[in-house]
Amino acid sequence: MLAKDLVENAIIPLKTSDTGARVLQWMDEYKVSHLPIVNNEEFLGLITESDIAACINPDEPIGNCALSVSNAYVNQKQHIYDVVKIVSLMGLSLLPVVDDEKRYLGVITLSNLIHKFSNISAINNPGGIIVLELNVNDYTMEEIAHIVESNDAKILSSYVTSHQDSTKLDVTLKINKMDVGGILQTFSRYNYTVKASFYEADLFDDLYDRYESLMKFLDI
Repeated sequence: MLAKDLVENAIIPLKTSDTGARVLQWMDEYKVSHLPIVNNEEFLGLITESDIAACINPDEPIGNCALSVSNAYVNQKQHIYDVVKIVSLMGLSLLPVVDDEKRYLGVITLSNLIHKFSNISAINNPGGIIVLELNVNDYTMEEIAHIVESNDAKILSSYVTSHQDSTKLDVTLKINKMDVGGILQTFSRYNYTVKASFYEADLFDDLYDRYESLMKFLDI
């Protein structure tokens, strides 16, 4: 999934002639702390609440304000993983999307990013979760997938978490079966360390309820 697939146009971009006071009102309405500034489709930058606070007069145009966040945008062809990385590293409430000529296409909001990422991560799909701990040199997804599929199951999604100052890592698997007991036994026979597993029937309901609560909060 690319950045262009996440673009929203519900948030109207700013003009350099907009005042700081008015922009703060829009930020409050949109529930964001950043907004894009655009001039004739050209993306100029991303203004923050702190940028406006640094301006001497809140009624002056934001074109007079210095922007503290640089390169706060993503190209439409970049992957959703790049989007998540930029948003996380820069602590953004939204991320502007531009084309190759740096023309503004829209923004990616946190709520839409979570919605889309939950789809590719199979969060909405019922199933069990298995967390394996292993050495980096022992990590082979081919063997892990073989073990899962030998138990008539499929891996819906997976991700790897590295241990700081260690050669170990965690491999988290989302399986399309609630009962992963047989899979756990097979991993044990192959000498894998199962760090955690979740396969109770109510796990999905609990996660889904939390996900829905988060979505309602972000949409406020």
